[in-house]
Amino acid sequence: MTDRQRYKRTFSLLHASDSCFMEVRKMKQTRHMPVRRLISVCTAAVLITIMAAAAYAADVGGIQRTIQLWIHGDQTNATLEVENGSYHLTYTDGDGKTRQISGGGVVIDDDGEERPLTEEDIMDTLDMPEVEYREDGSVWVYYRSQQLEITDRFEDGVCYVQLKGSGDVLYMTVEYQGRYIVSPHGYEKL
Repeated sequence: MTDRQRYKRTFSLLHASDSCFMEVRKMKQTRHMPVRRLISVCTAAVLITIMAAAAYAADVGGIQRTIQLWIHGDQTNATLEVENGSYHLTYTDGDGKTRQISGGGVVIDDDGEERPLTEEDIMDTLDMPEVEYREDGSVWVYYRSQQLEITDRFEDGVCYVQLKGSGDVLYMTVEYQGRYIVSPHGYEKL
């Protein structure tokens, strides 16, 4: 007789009572129910989190984030809040004062559809050169890390400035105390 047969013969005489079987069944049932509830609760929590994130991203309260951009030739940390094509930018200047810039608008796509500015459109606008007329009468152009005084470059009220960025060249036509045009292709007439 083998060991296996001996074990079978020995344990075949033992029988569990009905109450023991009922106890095992209850344990199996109660063990599965909390797992199912736990899965349901976790699924509900994940869905609520996803819906909250989607609502925030859908601009319920505006999307706000910290960015770095060039302001007057200095790289500056700023808080940008974008909402329905409008933006609000808050930063601290070199003197430690809090400054704010706001703007926005719409874009007309190639198919003639009007849409609010996206964050990418706004960032492109904020990365453009800027002209400043100071109280001392000087005129300055700021583009990324560049600061150029162009006061003496005006001829007949117009100045042409070439700006070099990271691998790109911009051509700027500035009308004194007026508007200016920036193009990557060449100087434009005002």
